[in-house]
Amino acid sequence: MKSIFRTKPIDHIAGRGLKPVLGATDLVLMGIGAIIGAGVFVLTGIGAAHHAGPALVLSFMIAGTACAFAALSYAELATAIGGCGSAYGYGYAALGEIVGWLIGWTLLLEYGMAVSTVAVGWSGYVNNALLAVGYGLPEYLLKPFTEEGGMLNLPATLIILLLAGLLASGAYVSAKFNAVMVVVKLSALFLFIAIALFHIDPANWSPFIPERLVDAEGHAKYGMLGVVEGAAVIFFAYIGFDAVSTAAEETKNPQRNVPIGIIGSLIVCTLLYIIVSLLLTGVVPYTELGVASPVADALLRIGQHWGSAAVAAGAIAGLTTVMLVMYFGLTRVLLAMCRDGLLPQQFAVLGEHSKSPIRIILVSGVLLATAAGLLPIESLAKLVNMGTLAAFTVVCLGVIWLRYHRPDLPRPFRTPYSPLFPILGALTCLYLMINLPLTTWIAFTLWAAIGLMVYAAYSYRHSHLAGAAAVAG
Repeated sequence: MKSIFRTKPIDHIAGRGLKPVLGATDLVLMGIGAIIGAGVFVLTGIGAAHHAGPALVLSFMIAGTACAFAALSYAELATAIGGCGSAYGYGYAALGEIVGWLIGWTLLLEYGMAVSTVAVGWSGYVNNALLAVGYGLPEYLLKPFTEEGGMLNLPATLIILLLAGLLASGAYVSAKFNAVMVVVKLSALFLFIAIALFHIDPANWSPFIPERLVDAEGHAKYGMLGVVEGAAVIFFAYIGFDAVSTAAEETKNPQRNVPIGIIGSLIVCTLLYIIVSLLLTGVVPYTELGVASPVADALLRIGQHWGSAAVAAGAIAGLTTVMLVMYFGLTRVLLAMCRDGLLPQQFAVLGEHSKSPIRIILVSGVLLATAAGLLPIESLAKLVNMGTLAAFTVVCLGVIWLRYHRPDLPRPFRTPYSPLFPILGALTCLYLMINLPLTTWIAFTLWAAIGLMVYAAYSYRHSHLAGAAAVAG
């Protein structure tokens, strides 16, 4: 039992070949690229119509505060431990190999499913844009063969393969492309804000917290309980900021820039979510916002067709950056696991010029493109939420554990009010995990069981720490 809880020496979690080319601005934009996507373009409408009404603003404040606890913990461990493994590396160093493995295995699911699921949504947005100009794709090229009338989701497959080529060109090129796409989607959001400011009907904000109701199926909504439930729903709009920590090894002056990237992107996105949700419920009655694209739909309702088209373009750019950053995070976690021997080391090869993990990028790209193009993955999307919350919990606990067991460890950034904030972060994440559907727990348990079998069959014996122990013995 002791051997599976062996911890990796923190001194050994250092850069091994990745090129440090990213600055603080790159990391902030990377965080915004991951966070601003389906959350603002879709979940704002769902949260207002089905949970909180105009008080969705309060839901975003609650969710943002909860996420901040985890963000502060990430910032501390990213500067104290470093490396490209994010929560995998932190769990390995603080809580032991088996914990690190399970979190790494979970992160592979989180990032992989996020990329493939968002690719399917991206495909729908792109086809709608093509239909607007009279060039929509046939239905069999928009559905997997497992669905009636489908053969292959071609746009979803192609975008992942294109992003694979982009990532293979190096972190610097990927960061610049992400920056351009972030500017596009932020411009679309600022355009919505500018237009909506002049079409607000204050009557739509009354009552600000609608009276609690029970629908025909017995589900309660609105009231303060609805505000809290809305926070649980839109909490997942923040998924992605943790991917910033996977870039620590490729960051210039990571002790300074990584905390700026993690916390800065979270602050910017929270403010945007609050402003957009406030204006959205001011322009359109909250009961009418439960549509697939509430921001674009709101502009159509007030006759701003050109503005709606611009927002749709921003949504496409937003989903593109979400895929890019999640894909980036996936490849870096895989690289860290391969370096440690928990997965085959043959994949931990960097390109001669790009200094990117070429083999990992290409192999994972083919697998992700296949999943997005051929499999019905929408039903598995909630596993992304479970994986993220599990990683957040481990990071918060890791801060507490290392503060007690390694008080001498240099910490360029320290989580304030520790252990209070990390404890609040862990409890918040555990509460949200408990409230996920039973089917999600069953699927997550099966994924963890598969991970344990892989660990027992391969990773335990091939771990570098196992080799070191054998030599010492």
